[in-house]
Amino acid sequence: MAKKEGPAILAPSMTETIGTLHVVALADWQRARDELLSEEKAMMKARDDLAAKRRRLPVTEVSPDYRFVGVEGETDLLGLFEGRTQLIVYRFFYAPDVENWPDGACSGCSLFTDMVGHPAHLAARDTTLAFVTAAPIDRIETLLKRMGWEHLTFYSLPDDSFSRDFDVEEMFGLNVFIRKGERVFRTYFMNGRGVEEIGPVWSFLDITPLGRQENWQDVPAGRPQGEPYKWWRLHDSYGAVAEPRS
Repeated sequence: MAKKEGPAILAPSMTETIGTLHVVALADWQRARDELLSEEKAMMKARDDLAAKRRRLPVTEVSPDYRFVGVEGETDLLGLFEGRTQLIVYRFFYAPDVENWPDGACSGCSLFTDMVGHPAHLAARDTTLAFVTAAPIDRIETLLKRMGWEHLTFYSLPDDSFSRDFDVEEMFGLNVFIRKGERVFRTYFMNGRGVEEIGPVWSFLDITPLGRQENWQDVPAGRPQGEPYKWWRLHDSYGAVAEPRS
């Protein structure tokens, strides 16, 4: 991501920009709201259909021999799964040639990270979320403390091979992987504006092959399904399911 210069531009006062409001009676408002609601429901169904197609994407096998450095030492791509079946990797830009260095990271990447839900909910669906960046691990630990991201898992990239091979050398992006035993497969990739709507637990799960694993979803045969709502917990109440597994 290119280095930015100049002060941030904040929105002007709402009183200066709100413009003219179209004021109507309650019945007219309700009619207009109901019309829009039908379009919103159609859009929701279209998103569900798109997610069903995403779950049926073919996959491509990749080597697990990429190196990452975490707080507990060096690991490979397989190690990033923490023993789970699915892995989402966000390429985070924090380096000497990126804005806000050394005390802060890319503003856009930081905004995205601020909106990420607690990873325990993803762990409950057999999914791990990891962030990778070029900064050394000691710098990363300082940043996590400053930003209140200690609950998230970050790794340092010792070289450019992962970024180059997975299309995140010049721009942030999300790569999704699934594993079968020791074999790792790339299933999905998104960057640019496509990342804007991703961040809540649901939208992360919707870009994975297994999805939300709820029985209303359209999924290929043999994939795990269960009752919606019933698996939800407080993020500190999932027990061992949210802990790293081997």
